[in-house]
Amino acid sequence: MKLDDSSYRRIVDNLYEGLYFVDTNRVITYWNKAAERISGYTAEEVVGQACHDNILTHIDHQGNQLCFGRCPVAATIKDCEHREAEVFLHHKDGHRVPVSVRVSPLLDESGTVIGAIELFSDISNKSTNQLRMRELEELAFIDSLTQLANRAYVETEIETRFEEYRRYNVPFGILFFDIDRFKRFNDTWGHDMGDRVLRIVADTLTANSRPFDTFGRWGGEEFLGIVRNVDDEGLTALGERNRMAVEAAYLVHAGERLNVTVSIGASLVRPGDTPDTLVKRADQALYRSKRDGRNRFTLET
Repeated sequence: MKLDDSSYRRIVDNLYEGLYFVDTNRVITYWNKAAERISGYTAEEVVGQACHDNILTHIDHQGNQLCFGRCPVAATIKDCEHREAEVFLHHKDGHRVPVSVRVSPLLDESGTVIGAIELFSDISNKSTNQLRMRELEELAFIDSLTQLANRAYVETEIETRFEEYRRYNVPFGILFFDIDRFKRFNDTWGHDMGDRVLRIVADTLTANSRPFDTFGRWGGEEFLGIVRNVDDEGLTALGERNRMAVEAAYLVHAGERLNVTVSIGASLVRPGDTPDTLVKRADQALYRSKRDGRNRFTLET
């Protein structure tokens, strides 16, 4: 059966993966429904715009901006090579979403490069966390603003992890987050903007967590993560990954780009620890991150 253009459009529009086309200037010429779902941007908002114009603004795992000098799409347009990468895209709501991207050259009938095609898949643990969110709602253990676990649930989860540690020696650690200069957002732009900042941080932590870890709102602008089966190196890597992802997130308000950062303290469970001593140690590490300049990670060893 021969497919016409409308049939092809229906097929690509209904792909599970995000798909977009760009010309040789990286101006977006097509944007499918999955791209809208994953990024939050509609086709009307992005078609005709360059992909690096405050839309996706990809960064890598080290926080490097890819749109200027490191862009896999630009490289593929230049050398006609296929590429794959894992990057973070900027969601319209402000947070960062980890995605797996595959880039291919777009050729005309004569074989001349006329642009590129990018397929991207959401590799966050969204489905797992959505299921957890429904469970928490049923137990009244969810924070209504951020949709994360609330403090009561986090405290219960810490007790559960201690029991697992005592019985089976499964290690775990605590990540303690505090939004830097949060009062400024409320005082300068109002409490609605402060709420948006809280949601951006919560969404970023959710997107970058593992299915078996727990992140919750501890209170105010503080968040706490419980990371299972981890050592110093793994806890540091996860903490830095989250710090970088929040740093790369931003809001656009009245034409102004507003960035958010977090300071993080961390600690691994030790023999003889209690929930209070473990959380206090992470809190002390958080204090050092604040004292040493904010937007940094400190591990209490």
